[in-house]
Amino acid sequence: MISEVFEKTVLQNTVLDYIIFLVSFLAGMVIIKILKSVVIKRLKVWSEQSATSIDDFLIKIVESKLVPLLYFGVFYITFKSLSMTEAVKRVVDVTGIILLTFLIIRLIIVIINYLLETYFRKKSLDVTRQHNFRGIITIVKVIIWGAGITFLLDNLGFKISAVIAGLGIGGIAVALAAQTILGDLFSYFVIFFDRPFEVGDFIITGDYMGSIEHIGIKTTRVRSLGGEQLVFSNTDLTNSRIRNYKRMEKRRVLFSVGVVYQTSTEQVKEIPGIIRQVIEQVNDTVFDRAHFSSYGDFSLNFEIVYYVLSSDYNKYMDIQQEINFQIKEEFEQRGIEFAYPTQTLFMEKPWENS
Repeated sequence: MISEVFEKTVLQNTVLDYIIFLVSFLAGMVIIKILKSVVIKRLKVWSEQSATSIDDFLIKIVESKLVPLLYFGVFYITFKSLSMTEAVKRVVDVTGIILLTFLIIRLIIVIINYLLETYFRKKSLDVTRQHNFRGIITIVKVIIWGAGITFLLDNLGFKISAVIAGLGIGGIAVALAAQTILGDLFSYFVIFFDRPFEVGDFIITGDYMGSIEHIGIKTTRVRSLGGEQLVFSNTDLTNSRIRNYKRMEKRRVLFSVGVVYQTSTEQVKEIPGIIRQVIEQVNDTVFDRAHFSSYGDFSLNFEIVYYVLSSDYNKYMDIQQEINFQIKEEFEQRGIEFAYPTQTLFMEKPWENS
């Protein structure tokens, strides 16, 4: 009696076939549950003792992405043991391809996102760069999903070659029409990854100078010293020579001092030492040299070089002002006069030549 029930056929399969399918499916589910509750749990305990974060990431990937794939894999393998019509087989195969593609796309996105986050975490991104980073992740997701959907449609039997050819021709037309925009977009990626400058940096490019205020996908905005906003295309900046003063560790300062010709030789010899002593007394400076450099039209010229241990322009001007004050005080105490443009006229009396 029982054997007759088992041999009874329903939808091209016996009752025994359905029982075997159900038992196999449940056994697979139980095995996966055991693996998840025992193996993954122990791996989590082990990863908590590890100093790196990559093991936590891998365990999260296995738990959230691979385990659901195993569940479907058990169902797919056991279900394929049954006899099915071509329509049912097609539905199961299509469902499997869609689910597999979906999980693989999500897995790729998660891995790329993790790698980029790890890379930029080491770079200590500021708020602006974190915002730009999220924009890049969005673009990457769109590209991956587009490629994944194209792959899916191709495997489902759709003839996408004509569509791809049409998109290729259309893409060429769009690229020619928007080559400037695309160039600025690629330059944006160059700026983001190569980091020639960042928001807040003071730069000089050509005849323009100012502080970086915003870095966008197409343009970069600079606030000039005069207060107006300068807008550059990203391509212009990547194709230009840029001087970034924010990254200057120290500033080399060259200036000159002129004294009158009536200054005695002894005083002229003392001046380099006086200037050196003045500079060395000022904080955040490193003296380099001071020399009697040349005879000018109306002065004895001294050339001085020192370094300011900061990139701040205002601090440099404060230091230079303090040095100028002290040099003037020292010269006044020693009776040394600064030179200024003068002319001496020699007049000859006519009768003295007769």
